[in-house]
Amino acid sequence: MLTAVAVLSETTGVRAACAAVGVSRASYYRRTQESSPPRPRSGGQQPRALSDTERQQALTVLHSERFRDVAPAEIVATLLDEGRYLCSERTLYRLLAAADEVRERRDQARHPVYTKPELLATGPNQLWTWDITKLRGPEKWTYYYLYVIIDVFSRYVVGWMVGHRETAELAQDFIAESAAKQQIDPGSLTLHADRGSSMTSKPVAFLLADLGITKSHSRPYVSNDNPYSESQFKTLKYRPDFPARFLSIEEARAHCQRFFRWYNTEHRHSGIGYHTPEAVHYGLAAARDVVRAETLDQAYVAHPERFVRKAPAPPAIPTAAWINKPQATPTATHEENIDDQLSEPDPP
Repeated sequence: MLTAVAVLSETTGVRAACAAVGVSRASYYRRTQESSPPRPRSGGQQPRALSDTERQQALTVLHSERFRDVAPAEIVATLLDEGRYLCSERTLYRLLAAADEVRERRDQARHPVYTKPELLATGPNQLWTWDITKLRGPEKWTYYYLYVIIDVFSRYVVGWMVGHRETAELAQDFIAESAAKQQIDPGSLTLHADRGSSMTSKPVAFLLADLGITKSHSRPYVSNDNPYSESQFKTLKYRPDFPARFLSIEEARAHCQRFFRWYNTEHRHSGIGYHTPEAVHYGLAAARDVVRAETLDQAYVAHPERFVRKAPAPPAIPTAAWINKPQATPTATHEENIDDQLSEPDPP
């Protein structure tokens, strides 16, 4: 029967041959493997694998003072900006796993997906989000207050301030100064915030009306409606050099000045194709993408066997950034859903 299936399968295929003879495909494959001599195991090193020298170079970079607390994706992006390519992000994770250096730092909560408010930005200075967080002072129950405004599209921090207290008057002056620095035209910007007392105060509302800035607020008790500010505060407070307490407001301001300079000009953000916020905010990312592409092309020409599926390409810069991107309706066509997502809604 095996012989009949083997002969018939040459013209009809294994599925049809097994059905015609009355033999299950599982039995045919099992008996064929049992009757076949074992295939010799291939020895030697994978032809696509890094050499010992290249592995050591990658480990040296991973353990260096510059990159020892940086994610592999950011390391690859940083080196590409400098015209250097060691290996892929996945290979760096394999090297770290082999050295037992890959681990989860902390438990992270999983929050449900919310759909409102729905805000879209397709370029810089169209949608800002702002929030206030506490910084611990020198004594228990003493705090300084950090005000931060972020451009949603570029992740660029357009303004920050450390004050002794949280007040509507400080927030009013802070927003006005940031809008003037970025030269915001009336009717061109939406400012999103949660429902804190300063955010919903009358002085801030009157200021936004005078400046022609549309205001937007999160739903009560839904912090996920303001994810960009929450994420930025987490980046600030989980940095290795973030202190448990600040001894003075001058120390807090000096620390924030260093952090936001790094965040805007050096930090490669995953949400913007691992470019810096400054590069995306001021239109420098496209030129850097050209350098990245040329470097990857050279790496592909040198070792095409290491790129199995396709030639490498730098991560694309998103063309839109959402706060609560709307879900596609099941009754709409695919083309209609795409048109709805690309079209910019009127300011709320």
